[in-house]
Amino acid sequence: MKYPVLGYSDGAPTLNASHSHLIADTMKPLNYPSFIKYMGSKSKIMDFVVEGINEVHQGGAVCDLFSGSASLAGALGQQCPVHSNDIQSYSAVLADVYSRAFRSEGFPTADSLLDKAQALVDNHGITWALDINYAGLDTLDAFNEVERWQKGLLEHKFSNEWHLFAKNYSGTWWSYAQCVWIDAIREVAEEYKDSPVYNPILASLMFAMAYASQGTGHYAQYRDAKTKSSLKDISIYRKRSISSYFKRKFEELTQWLPREKPTLPHKTTSLDFADCLKTFEGGTVYADPPYCFVHYSRFYHAIETLVRYDYPELQVKGGKVVKGRYRDDRHQSPFCIKTQVKGAFRDLFSGVVASKSNLAMSYSNTGMISIEEVQELANEYFA
Repeated sequence: MKYPVLGYSDGAPTLNASHSHLIADTMKPLNYPSFIKYMGSKSKIMDFVVEGINEVHQGGAVCDLFSGSASLAGALGQQCPVHSNDIQSYSAVLADVYSRAFRSEGFPTADSLLDKAQALVDNHGITWALDINYAGLDTLDAFNEVERWQKGLLEHKFSNEWHLFAKNYSGTWWSYAQCVWIDAIREVAEEYKDSPVYNPILASLMFAMAYASQGTGHYAQYRDAKTKSSLKDISIYRKRSISSYFKRKFEELTQWLPREKPTLPHKTTSLDFADCLKTFEGGTVYADPPYCFVHYSRFYHAIETLVRYDYPELQVKGGKVVKGRYRDDRHQSPFCIKTQVKGAFRDLFSGVVASKSNLAMSYSNTGMISIEEVQELANEYFA
């Protein structure tokens, strides 16, 4: 469980509501659409988080230093400037949708985007495999034979340029047909690269991927069909339509987005937290650093690859590509490494002090170090 445990304003710790006189403008979290299933999401405790930020906020921008699913930008983006930062590229996409996207003139409909994607799907190389009938695969042997064939596409030589997901992920979290649709919608998005609709397309596709995935909500490990029960459950997700889920979210988002370009000076960066603090000054930093030994890049590598679409080298172990199909270059956070976590907190606290900002921070009571140790480290930097 996470708690906002530290709040600092002008060097003086503020830990409770008795310091409400320090608040310039009390902010309240607003409703916003969700896109991905995110571990550690702040959406369910957003009232609590914003209350903690209000304790120390004295005007200026709020820097969400580890923005993750960017929910803070969604909750506060209409009330104050938000600087959303995360070293993962997918976070910047979500933050831009919440804080800077708008429904510009000529904004396409979901149907028009899907018509373009359908044309690409129809021209995909292995067209017969798009119609695999999962309803007819009612035995473990038959089902797993189809799954093995799809996983084997990792070695296939594709002739079309946009085939990353069909090659790397068929038969894992998604079927081959679902991967072809992911590739197609991603290719369509690229037509709008310099348009306000680009990030809304990518965010809606992340939603479709999350809710069609046969995994548990993240992409650390997909499930294998080892029993009739697991076969039945996986088949439910194999039958889900990427295009239908995309349309549902894109249409919802179209109604939510403002018609005019937002005027608040929001900012989005994909920097290491220490580098981000060097670019921020005089506002309020909200820090929600990772707290467990497993790196977030392991859980969300698939949507990182969706955004970057860079055909990454995959992690190899024992001469074989690992089951999770992880990026070989995925980020390793010092907050997740026992020997580095204290140094990471020192870098965090010293960076906040140097930026002349206030700090609100949340951390787990089951983290890599105890909350008491975090407070002791903070005392080295704050009065």
